[in-house]
Amino acid sequence: MNSEIIGTILIFLVTLLLAYPLGKYIAKVFSGEKTFSNFMNPVERLLFRICGINPNESMNWKQFLKAMLTINMLWLVYAMLALVFQDKLPLNPDGNPGQTPDLAFNTAISFLVNCNLQHYSGESGLTYFTQLFVITFLQFVSAATGIAMLVAQFNGIKEKTTQNLGNFWNYFVKSITRILLPLSIIVAVILAFNGTPTSYDGKDNIVTLQGDSVQVSRGPAAGMIAIKQLGTNGGGWFGVNSAHPLENPNYITNAVETISILLIPIALVFALGFYLNRKKLANVIFAVMTFLFVIFCSVNIYYETGGNPAIDQLGIAQTAGSMEGKEVRLGAAATALWSVATTSTSNGSVNGMHDSLTPISGGVVILDMMINALYGGVGVGLLNYFIFIIIAVFISGLMVGRTPEFMGHKVEAREVKIAALVTLLSAFLIKGFTALAAYMVAHHPEMGWAVQPGAWLNNPSYHGFSEMLYEYTSANANNGSGFEGLGDNNVFWNVTTGIVLLLGRFLPIIAPIAIIGLLANKKFIPESPGTLRTDSYTFGAMTLAVIIIITALSYLPALALGPLAEYFSLY
Repeated sequence: MNSEIIGTILIFLVTLLLAYPLGKYIAKVFSGEKTFSNFMNPVERLLFRICGINPNESMNWKQFLKAMLTINMLWLVYAMLALVFQDKLPLNPDGNPGQTPDLAFNTAISFLVNCNLQHYSGESGLTYFTQLFVITFLQFVSAATGIAMLVAQFNGIKEKTTQNLGNFWNYFVKSITRILLPLSIIVAVILAFNGTPTSYDGKDNIVTLQGDSVQVSRGPAAGMIAIKQLGTNGGGWFGVNSAHPLENPNYITNAVETISILLIPIALVFALGFYLNRKKLANVIFAVMTFLFVIFCSVNIYYETGGNPAIDQLGIAQTAGSMEGKEVRLGAAATALWSVATTSTSNGSVNGMHDSLTPISGGVVILDMMINALYGGVGVGLLNYFIFIIIAVFISGLMVGRTPEFMGHKVEAREVKIAALVTLLSAFLIKGFTALAAYMVAHHPEMGWAVQPGAWLNNPSYHGFSEMLYEYTSANANNGSGFEGLGDNNVFWNVTTGIVLLLGRFLPIIAPIAIIGLLANKKFIPESPGTLRTDSYTFGAMTLAVIIIITALSYLPALALGPLAEYFSLY
């Protein structure tokens, strides 16, 4: 085992050591217990008073969703207007132009839904104003929205029978003031002291070692990069994201950013156990997620450190692994770990180009996003996992001949139909829009888009199909990473991915909250010797089987046309 692989193991272990106490702290915050962050109480009370909000007012699941959807619609309008007119706004030292309406539509939706799919290059596509007051703002509020929705789910599970899921505004504000903002300050300081820029100056002129004179973009990037990782947002200040030496200067910052990607999603799993006083349930969920995460990491590290088989056939030694599209200062193993971490958590940032991953590794990260429940985005990861739990409960009940129950509440046809609809919808969005894009490339190259459809793909055949499949999978999973051989800044891709982004974000949030609202309103059934225990490792194995079977049935044919076919073609 070489030092690169040891480094990836240590990064994951440090993440777990930090996530456990953070999960305990998060549970205390939302339970109203005393914590060191209680000094924020006056600030929060002031915000609520200014906004005319009673943070103690109870909300049922419909009121909770109404509050969330209403404020998100307002943010969407604000973001679109700011992006279109950014050239007229201050803090634009490089003179960057405003975005086109279709690009602004895509960008505003993308950051609103915690996806951060970027059809522009960060340093040239945005100004400092929109980077800070649109992008960074949305990275905080979209992450806080996900956490608030998860706490609503916790409340519905915790009580025997209730209509009260808590107060959206209370959880939303505390998610920012007590969790996201303090952690972001810590990470930003670490990045700043390691060389990430914090200046408001424009581009700097430098002379390279080769004697070339070049302009280097900079800006107040450290704070935005901190929340992009901690909030599982992923949008890069610079076009190449955390592969950029100013966004991710060295191995220390790479480790810190990798930990930041995984930290809150894992901590929220532990927080479930503390909040509900059901640590075994949290441990079972964590075990299932981590089992698949470790397998995916192992596969990607193996293939990326092993090199390209096409080069092996030439008899050329590849001691550094498959280094195309990767940073020499980080190594193949660090990029392999990041590729799984960023797709397991709906983060989407990259420290190397996913388009350059070997075929199996590329297939793994696509599969990871198709599952979309291994840790997942902050809050929404557990909401997505809850859908698999409901299906597993239903199937288990059928197998043993009992009415399915979850946490003392009967799971009936209505809840199962909602869960099934979400899983079917994801498959429809990914495969349906990929088929549409493939049809456009094959049959309509003459159409007058901003970029001719035939020029969308910089790679032919199997890999070209993977590029299109990846784009819609990433949009549906609210991930944001991409196989960047795809030319996606045109009307077709901006509009179609924007539609997928909206549906892929809000329906998988609405459905679990609706399910938990319906379950929580039912009569509580005490546990008996015949009760199906959902906190057992047997049920965990059942949930794992459901995840594997549903994902395989839904997506294996599409994966066979792309990454798998490309892999076998190498031999």
